[in-house]
Amino acid sequence: MAERTLGVVLYPGFELLDVFGPLEAFGNLPGMVSVTMVAAQAGPVVSAQGPRAVADHGFADAPRLDMILVPGGIGTRDVVEDRALVDWLAARSGAAEIVMSVCTGAALLARAGVLDGQRATTNKAFFQWVADQGPKVEWVRQARWVDAGKYVTSSGVSAGIDMALHVIARLAEHDLADKRAGRELAENLARMMEYQWHTDADVDPFAKVWGLA
Repeated sequence: MAERTLGVVLYPGFELLDVFGPLEAFGNLPGMVSVTMVAAQAGPVVSAQGPRAVADHGFADAPRLDMILVPGGIGTRDVVEDRALVDWLAARSGAAEIVMSVCTGAALLARAGVLDGQRATTNKAFFQWVADQGPKVEWVRQARWVDAGKYVTSSGVSAGIDMALHVIARLAEHDLADKRAGRELAENLARMMEYQWHTDADVDPFAKVWGLA
């Protein structure tokens, strides 16, 4: 399988698990996925929980990205107004094979305009605020994640791991032309992580909790 470069977008106030949950899966695929961290400038970026992650590249010198992962977090409330970030996402999304968001990261893709006319979902606790960022998006109120082809969006925090495993299965299925092999790869990763993979995208208990279903 051809190796793909995954760029993870960091900004002040990103949610830790939105980044490192999916990376636990993607990062265990040497030769299939190469991970790089990208922010406005290279260097440490503080998370919503306090620990910092280090960006390998700034927006200006980021390499070609086959896949993009946009985390959510309390910081989205500020960076939806960051024109440099939003414009970078708009430009880079066009050239990427797959663009993913976790939680309120969908708000940034919505502001970039790349989800217009697409089905998408987000964290159910902050659903309306995110939906307000993209009135032309077909927001799905009840979904663990939504696979709209190029754009794959997930509900809150831990749902990003389910989405990542789904994308991995999809990529392997495509590259190997073998649906069973893709599913087995994702299942093996989940087993290694001791993670119970929620494989049905439509099962979303938190939509009911937050009055969306």
